[in-house]
Amino acid sequence: MANVVLQFKVSAGDSEPQSRPVLILGQQNNLQQVSWSHIKGKLQPVVSKETWQAALNALNPNPTDSCPLYLNQAVVAALPSRVSRHNTPASVHFLSRLIRSCLPGGNNRCIVVVCERSDVFASACAVARAFPLFTRRSASSRRTEKKHVTVEFVAVGNDSSPLVDVEIRCLANAADGVRLAARIVDTPCNEMNTDHFLDEIKAVGSELGITPVIIRGEELKQRGFGGIYGVGKAAENPPALAVLSHTPDGATQTIAWVGKGIVYDTGGLSIKGKTTMPGMKRDCGGAAAVLGAFKATIKQGFKDNLHAVFCLAENSVGPTATRPDDIHALYSGKTVEINNTDAEGRLVLADGVVYACKDLSADIILDMATLTGAQGISTGKYHAAVMTNSEQWEVACVRAGRSSGDLTHPLVYCPELHFSEFTSAVADMKNSVADRENAQSSCAGLFIGSHLGFDWPGVWVHVDIASPVHAGERATGFGVALLMALFGQASDDSLLNQVSPLGAPCNKSEDQMERDCKRRRLV
Repeated sequence: MANVVLQFKVSAGDSEPQSRPVLILGQQNNLQQVSWSHIKGKLQPVVSKETWQAALNALNPNPTDSCPLYLNQAVVAALPSRVSRHNTPASVHFLSRLIRSCLPGGNNRCIVVVCERSDVFASACAVARAFPLFTRRSASSRRTEKKHVTVEFVAVGNDSSPLVDVEIRCLANAADGVRLAARIVDTPCNEMNTDHFLDEIKAVGSELGITPVIIRGEELKQRGFGGIYGVGKAAENPPALAVLSHTPDGATQTIAWVGKGIVYDTGGLSIKGKTTMPGMKRDCGGAAAVLGAFKATIKQGFKDNLHAVFCLAENSVGPTATRPDDIHALYSGKTVEINNTDAEGRLVLADGVVYACKDLSADIILDMATLTGAQGISTGKYHAAVMTNSEQWEVACVRAGRSSGDLTHPLVYCPELHFSEFTSAVADMKNSVADRENAQSSCAGLFIGSHLGFDWPGVWVHVDIASPVHAGERATGFGVALLMALFGQASDDSLLNQVSPLGAPCNKSEDQMERDCKRRRLV
């Protein structure tokens, strides 16, 4: 999969299965709506109309099913016929699995996805997840030729008009962002330390014409970033705060995405065990998602100020490592007594969100992180946990999850009941809870929000992606599609406008519209 080149096209063109194997997939009722004239060029002469219709009738998805049309060179597969209200209508998890299990082999292959227009964006990102980029298998390194997979979407339903070039470009950029994030998360720390991650940020900045701001090493300590510096100071490669900024003319608000970039998490002196430490290369999943989403979003055009803030560190063990009982002053000015060095993500993110508020004057701050193992217990392997000070944005995150395929579900937001878990006798707060059975994931998010202040007037959103950042031993690129959809209303791209849950038109008087015209809001 690592040497696969994905190409999204308005039309994949005609070619018989012997020369270009094909997988056609969609919900069974959608497949039934596709006319034979539209599909026959990819199947004839080896598959007749009668064979095609018989295969469709033979499908019995429970929850999925597939049927070979011609040897192992042409396959039709069916997605679940219906999903529950907490799933995405695009059935993206099943779509990725069907591609991995049913796509015929070969160097030049074709995937035809049949779906409603509202599911195209989520489906494209699901296709991208099926083709991870990172591998160090020796056989793969010896293989120099690239394999090509062409992806075509056939729209059915109320709007069955074919996709246009600008929509295809959006899908391609989103897929590239998903695969970029997954590659970074899959890459081990000996190849993706803080230096390498900064190189990735610089590469994206160079492609977009943006020079990143980087605060690094001892400068972090001098400027008061006690969270990032305290977590990463024991590592060979120093910690860093990096920022990519998009500031277009006419922007009416400022948005900041803050990503947790712990390139490896040993737990520090509160060290993890031999069974819980493997896989901690994925602790940079939030920063990777922010980087992939920023790249794709800016390529599609974005009307407002958008800052991507990366909090990079390696939580390592060494003579200078932070000890339990140490007290650090964070960028907010608040002091934190360390009672668990393995609760490090909240420390770096606290510095990041306060920087976004104080230095970047952000109106909307979203932090994304593989923050707590408890997230998987709270909302499971497929749904990220969302907590926010805004009920509107809580609803919007859930809707964006369904439209993008990066599913989300709310956590309890109740600081007056939960924040007392961090009470310290000698500092403003501790960094880990007193009672680990009291809403752990919510408390971890509240720690970050407390440094902004629970009375901060802006919008703050916290997204914990600890479990959905990977499926088995592979990264998913989770978060890229969610961010693109959630903030799609501020995009210049019509497809992202359509999948965004925000900015829906409402009835306003002329006086109200006049007052609001100078300050466009996503909600």
